[in-house]
Amino acid sequence: MTRQSTLQTVPALGTHPASGSNPGRAETREQLSKATYDLLVIGGGILGISTAWHAAQSGLRVALVDAGDFAGATSSASSKLLHGGLRYLQTGAVKLVAENHFERRAVSRQVAPHLANPLTFYLPVYKGGPHGAAKLGAGVFAYSALSAFGDGVGHLLSPAKAAQDVPELRTENLRAVAVYGDDQMNDARMALMTVRAAVESGAVVLNHAEVTGLRFTRGRVTGAELRDRLSGDEFGVDARLVLNATGPWVDHLRRMEDPNAAPSIRLSKGAHLVLRRTSPWKAALATPIDKYRITFALPWEDMLLLGTTDEEYEGDPADVAVDDKDITQILDEAAFSIRGRQLDRDLITYAFAGLRVLPGGPGNTSKARRETVVTEGRGGMLSVAGGKWTTFRHIGRTVMKKLQTLPGAPLGEDFEPVSALPRKLPLPGIANPRAVAHRLLVDRPAPGPRMAADTARHLATHYGSLAFDIARLANEHPELGERIHPDAPEIWAQVVWARDHEWAQTPEDVLRRRTTLTVRGLATDEVRAKVRDLLDGK
Repeated sequence: MTRQSTLQTVPALGTHPASGSNPGRAETREQLSKATYDLLVIGGGILGISTAWHAAQSGLRVALVDAGDFAGATSSASSKLLHGGLRYLQTGAVKLVAENHFERRAVSRQVAPHLANPLTFYLPVYKGGPHGAAKLGAGVFAYSALSAFGDGVGHLLSPAKAAQDVPELRTENLRAVAVYGDDQMNDARMALMTVRAAVESGAVVLNHAEVTGLRFTRGRVTGAELRDRLSGDEFGVDARLVLNATGPWVDHLRRMEDPNAAPSIRLSKGAHLVLRRTSPWKAALATPIDKYRITFALPWEDMLLLGTTDEEYEGDPADVAVDDKDITQILDEAAFSIRGRQLDRDLITYAFAGLRVLPGGPGNTSKARRETVVTEGRGGMLSVAGGKWTTFRHIGRTVMKKLQTLPGAPLGEDFEPVSALPRKLPLPGIANPRAVAHRLLVDRPAPGPRMAADTARHLATHYGSLAFDIARLANEHPELGERIHPDAPEIWAQVVWARDHEWAQTPEDVLRRRTTLTVRGLATDEVRAKVRDLLDGK
Protein backbone atom coordinates (compact mmCIF):
# COMPACT_ATOMS: atom_id res chain seq x y z
CA MET A 1 0.00 0.00 0.00
CA THR A 2 1.34 3.45 -0.82
CA ARG A 3 2.11 6.08 1.80
CA GLN A 4 -0.69 8.24 0.45
CA SER A 5 -3.28 5.51 0.88
CA THR A 6 -2.12 4.40 4.33
CA LEU A 7 -2.55 7.93 5.65
CA GLN A 8 -6.06 7.99 4.25
CA THR A 9 -7.00 5.14 6.60
CA VAL A 10 -6.09 7.24 9.64
CA PRO A 11 -9.04 9.66 9.87
CA ALA A 12 -11.14 6.90 11.42
CA LEU A 13 -9.28 7.96 14.55
CA GLY A 14 -11.00 11.33 14.28
CA THR A 15 -14.46 9.77 14.07
CA HIS A 16 -13.90 8.14 17.45
CA PRO A 17 -11.52 10.44 19.35
CA ALA A 18 -9.27 8.86 21.89
CA SER A 19 -10.16 9.05 25.55
CA GLY A 20 -9.30 12.43 26.99
CA SER A 21 -9.67 14.31 23.72
CA ASN A 22 -10.84 17.90 23.80
CA PRO A 23 -14.58 18.55 23.32
CA GLY A 24 -15.71 19.53 19.84
CA ARG A 25 -16.28 23.14 18.83
CA ALA A 26 -20.09 22.84 18.85
CA GLU A 27 -19.99 21.44 22.38
CA THR A 28 -17.62 24.18 23.50
CA ARG A 29 -19.79 26.92 21.97
CA GLU A 30 -22.82 25.54 23.80
CA GLN A 31 -20.86 25.37 27.05
CA LEU A 32 -19.74 28.96 26.65
CA SER A 33 -23.20 30.29 25.80
CA LYS A 34 -25.11 28.55 28.59
CA ALA A 35 -23.01 29.55 31.61
CA THR A 36 -22.10 32.79 33.32
CA TYR A 37 -18.36 33.00 33.84
CA ASP A 38 -16.51 34.88 36.52
CA LEU A 39 -13.91 35.99 33.98
CA LEU A 40 -13.98 36.14 30.19
CA VAL A 41 -10.49 36.59 28.74
CA ILE A 42 -10.52 37.91 25.19
CA GLY A 43 -7.17 37.24 23.54
CA GLY A 44 -5.23 33.98 23.38
CA GLY A 45 -1.71 35.34 23.37
CA ILE A 46 0.56 34.38 26.24
CA LEU A 47 -0.65 37.28 28.41
CA GLY A 48 -4.30 36.21 28.19
CA ILE A 49 -3.38 32.53 28.46
CA SER A 50 -1.30 33.09 31.59
CA THR A 51 -4.07 35.14 33.22
CA ALA A 52 -6.64 32.45 32.39
CA TRP A 53 -4.35 29.81 33.89
CA HIS A 54 -3.85 31.70 37.14
CA ALA A 55 -7.53 32.67 37.36
CA ALA A 56 -8.63 29.06 36.90
CA GLN A 57 -6.07 28.00 39.51
CA SER A 58 -7.70 30.48 41.88
CA GLY A 59 -11.04 28.69 41.50
CA LEU A 60 -12.69 31.17 39.15
CA ARG A 61 -14.93 30.06 36.32
CA VAL A 62 -12.87 31.17 33.31
CA ALA A 63 -13.50 31.38 29.57
CA LEU A 64 -10.79 32.23 27.02
CA VAL A 65 -11.45 33.08 23.37
CA ASP A 66 -9.31 34.28 20.49
CA ALA A 67 -10.22 35.50 17.00
CA GLY A 68 -7.39 33.45 15.52
CA ASP A 69 -5.30 30.62 16.91
CA PHE A 70 -3.76 30.52 20.35
CA ALA A 71 -0.40 32.35 20.16
CA GLY A 72 -1.26 32.98 16.52
CA ALA A 73 0.17 36.50 16.38
CA THR A 74 2.95 38.14 18.40
CA SER A 75 3.27 35.34 20.96
CA SER A 76 4.64 32.97 18.31
CA ALA A 77 6.68 35.69 16.60
CA SER A 78 9.21 36.43 19.34
CA SER A 79 12.97 35.90 19.49
CA LYS A 80 12.25 32.61 21.33
CA LEU A 81 14.24 33.75 24.37
CA LEU A 82 13.76 33.55 28.11
CA HIS A 83 16.27 36.15 29.20
CA GLY A 84 17.14 38.61 31.91
CA GLY A 85 17.54 41.52 29.50
CA LEU A 86 21.24 42.33 29.31
CA ARG A 87 20.58 45.68 27.64
CA TYR A 88 18.49 46.86 30.62
CA LEU A 89 21.70 47.11 32.68
CA GLN A 90 22.61 50.07 30.45
CA THR A 91 19.66 52.01 31.85
CA GLY A 92 20.39 51.04 35.45
CA ALA A 93 17.34 48.75 35.70
CA VAL A 94 19.14 46.33 38.03
CA LYS A 95 15.99 45.28 39.89
CA LEU A 96 14.20 44.55 36.61
CA VAL A 97 17.05 42.33 35.40
CA ALA A 98 17.09 40.43 38.71
CA GLU A 99 13.31 39.89 38.50
CA ASN A 100 13.60 38.71 34.91
CA HIS A 101 16.34 36.26 35.90
CA PHE A 102 14.15 34.86 38.68
CA GLU A 103 11.30 34.22 36.26
CA ARG A 104 13.63 32.87 33.57
CA ARG A 105 15.20 30.36 35.90
CA ALA A 106 11.85 29.36 37.41
CA VAL A 107 10.44 28.58 33.97
CA SER A 108 13.49 26.79 32.63
CA ARG A 109 14.24 24.81 35.81
CA GLN A 110 10.96 24.14 37.66
CA VAL A 111 7.98 25.12 35.50
CA ALA A 112 8.92 23.90 32.02
CA PRO A 113 12.37 22.27 31.84
CA HIS A 114 10.97 20.11 29.04
CA LEU A 115 10.21 23.18 26.90
CA ALA A 116 13.21 25.43 27.62
CA ASN A 117 16.92 24.86 27.29
CA PRO A 118 20.01 26.78 28.41
CA LEU A 119 21.90 28.67 25.74
CA THR A 120 25.41 30.16 25.91
CA PHE A 121 25.73 33.61 24.38
CA TYR A 122 28.86 35.11 22.85
CA LEU A 123 28.97 38.89 22.68
CA PRO A 124 31.75 39.86 20.22
CA VAL A 125 33.81 43.00 20.82
CA TYR A 126 35.15 44.47 17.59
CA LYS A 127 37.61 47.27 17.06
CA GLY A 128 35.62 50.49 16.71
CA GLY A 129 32.46 48.89 18.12
CA PRO A 130 30.00 50.70 20.43
CA HIS A 131 31.38 49.04 23.59
CA GLY A 132 34.84 48.11 24.82
CA ALA A 133 35.95 44.74 26.15
CA ALA A 134 36.36 45.94 29.73
CA LYS A 135 32.84 47.39 29.82
CA LEU A 136 31.23 44.29 28.34
CA GLY A 137 33.28 41.99 30.54
CA ALA A 138 32.07 43.84 33.61
CA GLY A 139 28.53 43.87 32.19
CA VAL A 140 28.28 40.10 31.68
CA PHE A 141 29.80 39.51 35.12
CA ALA A 142 27.15 41.73 36.71
CA TYR A 143 24.48 40.07 34.59
CA SER A 144 25.46 36.60 35.78
CA ALA A 145 25.71 37.85 39.36
CA LEU A 146 22.08 39.00 39.20
CA SER A 147 21.12 35.39 38.41
CA ALA A 148 23.20 34.20 41.38
CA PHE A 149 25.74 32.76 38.93
CA GLY A 150 23.28 29.95 38.18
CA ASP A 151 24.46 29.88 34.55
CA GLY A 152 28.14 30.26 35.35
CA VAL A 153 30.22 33.40 35.69
CA GLY A 154 30.13 35.94 32.88
CA HIS A 155 33.63 36.33 31.50
CA LEU A 156 35.77 37.14 28.46
CA LEU A 157 36.84 34.52 25.93
CA SER A 158 39.55 34.56 23.27
CA PRO A 159 38.43 35.01 19.65
CA ALA A 160 40.12 31.72 18.71
CA LYS A 161 38.13 29.70 21.25
CA ALA A 162 34.88 31.40 20.27
CA ALA A 163 35.51 30.62 16.60
CA GLN A 164 35.84 26.92 17.45
CA ASP A 165 32.30 26.93 18.85
CA VAL A 166 30.86 29.23 16.14
CA PRO A 167 32.79 28.55 12.91
CA GLU A 168 30.88 31.28 11.05
CA LEU A 169 32.02 33.97 13.53
CA ARG A 170 33.80 36.84 11.76
CA THR A 171 37.20 37.19 13.44
CA GLU A 172 38.62 40.20 11.57
CA ASN A 173 39.21 43.04 14.09
CA LEU A 174 37.68 40.86 16.83
CA ARG A 175 39.27 41.95 20.13
CA ALA A 176 37.48 39.68 22.60
CA VAL A 177 34.22 37.82 23.23
CA ALA A 178 32.11 38.29 26.35
CA VAL A 179 30.20 35.19 27.53
CA TYR A 180 26.94 34.89 29.45
CA GLY A 181 24.01 32.48 29.78
CA ASP A 182 20.26 32.69 29.12
CA ASP A 183 17.57 30.27 27.88
CA GLN A 184 15.53 29.72 24.76
CA MET A 185 12.28 27.97 23.84
CA ASN A 186 9.76 27.29 21.13
CA ASP A 187 7.30 30.07 22.03
CA ALA A 188 4.28 28.51 20.31
CA ARG A 189 4.78 25.21 22.14
CA MET A 190 5.21 26.99 25.48
CA ALA A 191 1.96 28.90 24.90
CA LEU A 192 0.02 25.77 23.94
CA MET A 193 1.20 23.94 27.04
CA THR A 194 0.02 26.89 29.11
CA VAL A 195 -3.39 26.70 27.41
CA ARG A 196 -3.47 23.03 28.35
CA ALA A 197 -2.59 23.94 31.94
CA ALA A 198 -5.47 26.45 32.03
CA VAL A 199 -7.91 23.84 30.70
CA GLU A 200 -6.69 21.24 33.19
CA SER A 201 -7.41 23.85 35.88
CA GLY A 202 -11.00 24.25 34.63
CA ALA A 203 -10.90 26.97 31.96
CA VAL A 204 -13.05 26.66 28.82
CA VAL A 205 -11.20 27.76 25.68
CA LEU A 206 -12.07 28.37 22.03
CA ASN A 207 -9.85 29.63 19.24
CA HIS A 208 -11.00 31.06 15.90
CA ALA A 209 -13.85 32.81 17.71
CA GLU A 210 -14.10 36.53 16.90
CA VAL A 211 -15.67 39.13 19.19
CA THR A 212 -18.25 41.08 17.18
CA GLY A 213 -19.56 43.17 20.07
CA LEU A 214 -19.68 43.53 23.83
CA ARG A 215 -22.60 42.83 26.15
CA PHE A 216 -23.64 45.52 28.61
CA THR A 217 -25.76 45.46 31.77
CA ARG A 218 -26.60 48.87 33.23
CA GLY A 219 -23.60 50.39 31.49
CA ARG A 220 -21.12 47.71 32.55
CA VAL A 221 -19.46 45.23 30.20
CA THR A 222 -20.85 41.80 31.12
CA GLY A 223 -19.86 39.59 28.23
CA ALA A 224 -19.29 39.46 24.50
CA GLU A 225 -20.97 38.50 21.24
CA LEU A 226 -18.89 36.10 19.17
CA ARG A 227 -18.80 34.47 15.76
CA ASP A 228 -17.13 31.14 15.07
CA ARG A 229 -14.88 32.00 12.13
CA LEU A 230 -14.83 28.39 10.95
CA SER A 231 -18.54 27.53 11.05
CA GLY A 232 -20.09 31.00 10.97
CA ASP A 233 -22.16 30.24 14.09
CA GLU A 234 -22.91 33.21 16.31
CA PHE A 235 -23.15 32.94 20.09
CA GLY A 236 -22.50 34.94 23.23
CA VAL A 237 -20.72 34.63 26.55
CA ASP A 238 -21.86 36.18 29.82
CA ALA A 239 -19.27 37.11 32.43
CA ARG A 240 -19.01 39.08 35.64
CA LEU A 241 -15.78 40.62 34.38
CA VAL A 242 -14.20 40.89 30.91
CA LEU A 243 -10.45 41.12 30.39
CA ASN A 244 -9.20 42.57 27.11
CA ALA A 245 -5.87 40.88 26.40
CA THR A 246 -5.86 41.28 22.63
CA GLY A 247 -2.31 42.64 22.33
CA PRO A 248 -1.94 44.90 19.28
CA TRP A 249 -5.75 45.00 19.00
CA VAL A 250 -6.27 46.18 22.60
CA ASP A 251 -7.43 49.67 21.62
CA HIS A 252 -9.78 48.25 18.96
CA LEU A 253 -11.66 46.37 21.68
CA ARG A 254 -11.50 49.35 24.04
CA ARG A 255 -13.35 51.37 21.39
CA MET A 256 -16.11 48.74 21.42
CA GLU A 257 -16.54 49.62 25.08
CA ASP A 258 -16.14 53.37 24.55
CA PRO A 259 -15.99 54.84 21.01
CA ASN A 260 -14.13 57.85 22.43
CA ALA A 261 -11.42 55.85 24.20
CA ALA A 262 -8.03 57.48 23.70
CA PRO A 263 -5.12 55.36 22.39
CA SER A 264 -3.26 53.62 25.21
CA ILE A 265 -0.42 51.93 23.34
CA ARG A 266 1.94 52.16 20.39
CA LEU A 267 3.36 49.32 18.35
CA SER A 268 6.87 48.31 17.37
CA LYS A 269 7.52 45.82 14.59
CA GLY A 270 10.07 43.08 15.16
CA ALA A 271 11.07 40.96 12.15
CA HIS A 272 13.09 37.73 12.16
CA LEU A 273 14.61 35.37 9.59
CA VAL A 274 15.08 31.60 9.83
CA LEU A 275 17.95 30.09 7.82
CA ARG A 276 19.46 26.69 7.23
CA ARG A 277 22.81 26.42 8.99
CA THR A 278 26.06 25.96 7.06
CA SER A 279 27.92 24.58 10.11
CA PRO A 280 27.25 23.58 13.74
CA TRP A 281 26.66 26.34 16.28
CA LYS A 282 27.48 25.61 19.92
CA ALA A 283 26.60 29.12 21.10
CA ALA A 284 24.45 32.09 20.13
CA LEU A 285 25.76 35.50 19.08
CA ALA A 286 24.49 38.76 20.58
CA THR A 287 26.15 41.53 18.61
CA PRO A 288 25.89 45.21 19.66
CA ILE A 289 24.68 47.37 16.77
CA ASP A 290 24.75 50.65 18.65
CA LYS A 291 24.56 51.83 22.25
CA TYR A 292 21.08 50.37 22.78
CA ARG A 293 20.43 47.67 20.18
CA ILE A 294 21.69 44.11 19.89
CA THR A 295 21.17 41.74 16.96
CA PHE A 296 20.85 38.03 17.70
CA ALA A 297 22.00 34.95 15.82
CA LEU A 298 20.46 31.98 17.62
CA PRO A 299 20.82 28.26 16.94
CA TRP A 300 17.17 27.18 17.17
CA GLU A 301 15.35 24.02 16.04
CA ASP A 302 18.49 22.88 14.13
CA MET A 303 18.39 26.14 12.16
CA LEU A 304 19.60 29.71 12.65
CA LEU A 305 17.30 32.50 13.83
CA LEU A 306 18.35 36.07 13.03
CA GLY A 307 16.83 39.33 14.28
CA THR A 308 15.35 41.50 15.28
CA THR A 309 14.22 44.87 13.94
CA ASP A 310 12.59 47.54 16.10
CA GLU A 311 10.61 50.24 14.33
CA GLU A 312 7.32 51.99 15.00
CA TYR A 313 4.32 50.40 13.29
CA GLU A 314 1.11 52.28 12.55
CA GLY A 315 -0.74 49.96 10.16
CA ASP A 316 -3.37 47.30 10.72
CA PRO A 317 -1.90 44.68 13.09
CA ALA A 318 -3.31 41.95 10.86
CA ASP A 319 -1.12 43.17 7.98
CA VAL A 320 2.25 43.06 9.72
CA ALA A 321 4.75 41.19 7.56
CA VAL A 322 8.42 41.01 6.70
CA ASP A 323 9.40 43.11 3.70
CA ASP A 324 12.61 43.30 1.69
CA LYS A 325 13.83 46.24 3.75
CA ASP A 326 13.58 44.11 6.90
CA ILE A 327 15.46 41.25 5.28
CA THR A 328 18.23 43.55 4.11
CA GLN A 329 18.54 45.18 7.54
CA ILE A 330 18.68 41.86 9.39
CA LEU A 331 21.29 40.38 7.06
CA ASP A 332 23.38 43.58 7.05
CA GLU A 333 23.38 43.74 10.85
CA ALA A 334 24.16 40.04 11.14
CA ALA A 335 27.15 40.61 8.84
CA PHE A 336 28.84 42.59 11.63
CA SER A 337 29.76 39.28 13.24
CA ILE A 338 28.84 36.46 10.79
CA ARG A 339 30.66 35.35 7.65
CA GLY A 340 28.94 35.97 4.34
CA ARG A 341 28.28 32.36 3.29
CA GLN A 342 25.89 31.85 6.23
CA LEU A 343 23.95 34.95 5.17
CA ASP A 344 23.08 33.86 1.64
CA ARG A 345 19.43 34.67 0.94
CA ASP A 346 18.98 31.22 -0.57
CA LEU A 347 19.36 29.77 2.95
CA ILE A 348 16.27 31.60 4.25
CA THR A 349 13.45 29.15 4.93
CA TYR A 350 11.01 31.49 6.65
CA ALA A 351 10.54 35.09 7.75
CA PHE A 352 8.12 36.35 10.38
CA ALA A 353 7.23 39.58 12.15
CA GLY A 354 5.46 40.38 15.40
CA LEU A 355 4.32 43.56 17.11
CA ARG A 356 5.60 44.66 20.49
CA VAL A 357 2.97 46.50 22.50
CA LEU A 358 4.57 49.50 24.21
CA PRO A 359 3.18 52.23 26.47
CA GLY A 360 1.88 55.21 24.51
CA GLY A 361 4.18 58.22 24.29
CA PRO A 362 7.04 59.78 22.36
CA GLY A 363 10.56 58.51 21.87
CA ASN A 364 12.42 55.79 20.01
CA THR A 365 10.76 52.39 20.33
CA SER A 366 14.12 50.66 20.80
CA LYS A 367 14.63 52.60 24.04
CA ALA A 368 11.11 52.06 25.40
CA ARG A 369 10.64 49.87 28.47
CA ARG A 370 8.74 46.61 27.87
CA GLU A 371 6.14 47.48 30.48
CA THR A 372 2.69 46.02 30.99
CA VAL A 373 -0.07 48.57 30.32
CA VAL A 374 -3.25 48.15 32.40
CA THR A 375 -6.32 50.36 31.89
CA GLU A 376 -9.90 50.20 33.12
CA GLY A 377 -12.66 51.42 30.81
CA ARG A 378 -15.81 53.28 31.70
CA GLY A 379 -17.78 50.04 31.29
CA GLY A 380 -15.55 48.21 33.76
CA MET A 381 -13.63 46.20 31.19
CA LEU A 382 -10.01 45.76 32.18
CA SER A 383 -7.47 45.99 29.36
CA VAL A 384 -3.93 44.71 29.67
CA ALA A 385 -1.15 44.66 27.08
CA GLY A 386 2.62 44.56 26.75
CA GLY A 387 5.22 42.85 28.85
CA LYS A 388 7.84 40.22 28.01
CA TRP A 389 7.62 36.50 27.28
CA THR A 390 10.14 35.82 30.04
CA THR A 391 7.80 37.16 32.72
CA PHE A 392 4.55 35.63 31.47
CA ARG A 393 3.82 33.95 34.82
CA HIS A 394 4.55 37.16 36.71
CA ILE A 395 2.22 39.12 34.42
CA GLY A 396 -0.56 36.58 34.97
CA ARG A 397 -0.18 36.91 38.72
CA THR A 398 -0.03 40.71 38.51
CA VAL A 399 -3.26 40.89 36.51
CA MET A 400 -4.95 38.55 38.99
CA LYS A 401 -3.89 40.76 41.89
CA LYS A 402 -5.40 43.73 40.06
CA LEU A 403 -8.65 41.83 39.47
CA GLN A 404 -8.85 40.88 43.13
CA THR A 405 -8.62 44.50 44.27
CA LEU A 406 -11.09 46.10 41.84
CA PRO A 407 -13.66 48.39 43.52
CA GLY A 408 -16.94 46.65 44.16
CA ALA A 409 -15.28 43.21 43.99
CA PRO A 410 -16.89 42.20 40.66
CA LEU A 411 -15.38 38.73 40.99
CA GLY A 412 -16.68 38.28 44.52
CA GLU A 413 -14.45 37.05 47.29
CA ASP A 414 -15.02 33.30 47.22
CA PHE A 415 -11.80 32.27 45.47
CA GLU A 416 -8.18 31.63 46.28
CA PRO A 417 -6.00 34.76 46.33
CA VAL A 418 -3.17 34.55 43.84
CA SER A 419 -0.68 34.93 46.68
CA ALA A 420 -1.79 31.52 47.95
CA LEU A 421 -1.11 29.72 44.67
CA PRO A 422 2.04 27.61 44.20
CA ARG A 423 4.81 29.90 42.99
CA LYS A 424 6.32 27.42 40.54
CA LEU A 425 3.45 25.25 39.38
CA PRO A 426 4.76 23.13 36.49
CA LEU A 427 3.28 23.00 33.02
CA PRO A 428 1.86 19.69 31.70
CA GLY A 429 4.36 17.12 30.54
CA ILE A 430 7.11 18.22 32.94
CA ALA A 431 9.96 15.73 32.72
CA ASN A 432 13.66 15.50 32.01
CA PRO A 433 13.71 15.66 28.20
CA ARG A 434 16.87 13.55 27.96
CA ALA A 435 15.23 10.79 29.98
CA VAL A 436 12.10 11.00 27.83
CA ALA A 437 14.13 10.78 24.61
CA HIS A 438 16.04 7.78 25.98
CA ARG A 439 12.80 5.99 26.86
CA LEU A 440 11.35 6.69 23.42
CA LEU A 441 14.41 5.12 21.82
CA VAL A 442 14.62 2.00 23.99
CA ASP A 443 10.87 1.27 24.29
CA ARG A 444 10.76 -0.26 20.85
CA PRO A 445 7.35 -1.56 19.74
CA ALA A 446 7.18 -5.22 18.83
CA PRO A 447 6.97 -5.61 15.95
CA GLY A 448 8.01 -2.24 14.59
CA PRO A 449 10.96 -0.05 13.74
CA ARG A 450 12.79 1.94 16.38
CA MET A 451 11.96 5.64 16.53
CA ALA A 452 14.56 7.86 14.85
CA ALA A 453 16.86 9.66 17.28
CA ASP A 454 16.00 13.14 15.98
CA THR A 455 12.27 12.40 16.29
CA ALA A 456 12.74 11.18 19.85
CA ARG A 457 14.63 14.35 20.79
CA HIS A 458 12.04 16.52 19.08
CA LEU A 459 9.10 14.89 20.86
CA ALA A 460 10.87 15.01 24.23
CA THR A 461 11.69 18.72 23.98
CA HIS A 462 8.29 19.80 22.64
CA TYR A 463 5.91 17.62 24.68
CA GLY A 464 7.86 16.29 27.65
CA SER A 465 6.22 13.17 29.10
CA LEU A 466 3.22 13.66 26.80
CA ALA A 467 5.54 12.38 24.06
CA PHE A 468 4.79 8.86 25.33
CA ASP A 469 1.13 9.30 24.37
CA ILE A 470 2.16 10.39 20.87
CA ALA A 471 4.53 7.43 20.60
CA ARG A 472 1.72 5.11 21.72
CA LEU A 473 -0.48 6.52 18.97
CA ALA A 474 2.27 5.82 16.43
CA ASN A 475 2.75 2.30 17.79
CA GLU A 476 -0.95 1.51 17.50
CA HIS A 477 -1.14 2.97 13.99
CA PRO A 478 2.28 2.49 12.33
CA GLU A 479 1.41 4.83 9.45
CA LEU A 480 1.34 7.65 12.02
CA GLY A 481 4.95 6.90 12.89
CA GLU A 482 6.08 8.03 9.44
CA ARG A 483 7.72 11.43 9.00
CA ILE A 484 5.53 14.24 7.74
CA HIS A 485 8.44 15.38 5.56
CA PRO A 486 11.72 13.48 5.10
CA ASP A 487 13.76 16.56 6.13
CA ALA A 488 11.97 17.21 9.45
CA PRO A 489 11.74 15.15 12.66
CA GLU A 490 7.95 15.43 13.04
CA ILE A 491 5.68 12.41 12.53
CA TRP A 492 2.02 12.17 11.50
CA ALA A 493 0.95 11.19 15.03
CA GLN A 494 1.63 14.80 16.03
CA VAL A 495 -1.04 16.00 13.60
CA VAL A 496 -3.65 13.70 15.14
CA TRP A 497 -2.50 14.76 18.61
CA ALA A 498 -2.74 18.45 17.64
CA ARG A 499 -6.26 17.89 16.32
CA ASP A 500 -7.56 15.91 19.31
CA HIS A 501 -5.62 17.49 22.19
CA GLU A 502 -4.28 20.89 21.11
CA TRP A 503 -7.21 22.68 19.44
CA ALA A 504 -5.65 22.66 15.96
CA GLN A 505 -8.29 23.54 13.34
CA THR A 506 -6.36 24.55 10.21
CA PRO A 507 -3.21 23.35 8.44
CA GLU A 508 -1.53 26.59 9.53
CA ASP A 509 -2.36 25.83 13.17
CA VAL A 510 -0.56 22.51 12.81
CA LEU A 511 2.32 23.42 10.53
CA ARG A 512 3.25 26.82 12.00
CA ARG A 513 2.54 26.43 15.74
CA ARG A 514 2.11 22.74 16.71
CA THR A 515 5.08 21.67 14.60
CA THR A 516 8.06 23.34 12.89
CA LEU A 517 7.28 22.39 9.27
CA THR A 518 6.46 25.96 8.17
CA VAL A 519 9.51 27.60 9.73
CA ARG A 520 11.69 24.91 8.13
CA GLY A 521 10.23 25.79 4.73
CA LEU A 522 8.75 22.31 4.39
CA ALA A 523 5.01 23.02 4.46
CA THR A 524 4.52 21.91 0.86
CA ASP A 525 1.16 21.77 -0.88
CA GLU A 526 1.20 17.97 -0.53
CA VAL A 527 1.89 18.17 3.20
CA ARG A 528 -0.85 20.77 3.66
CA ALA A 529 -3.38 18.64 1.79
CA LYS A 530 -2.64 15.58 3.93
CA VAL A 531 -2.85 17.64 7.13
CA ARG A 532 -6.17 19.08 5.98
CA ASP A 533 -7.50 15.56 5.35
CA LEU A 534 -6.51 14.45 8.84
CA LEU A 535 -8.12 17.52 10.40
CA ASP A 536 -11.33 16.96 8.42
CA GLY A 537 -11.47 13.23 9.07
CA LYS A 538 -11.57 12.37 5.38
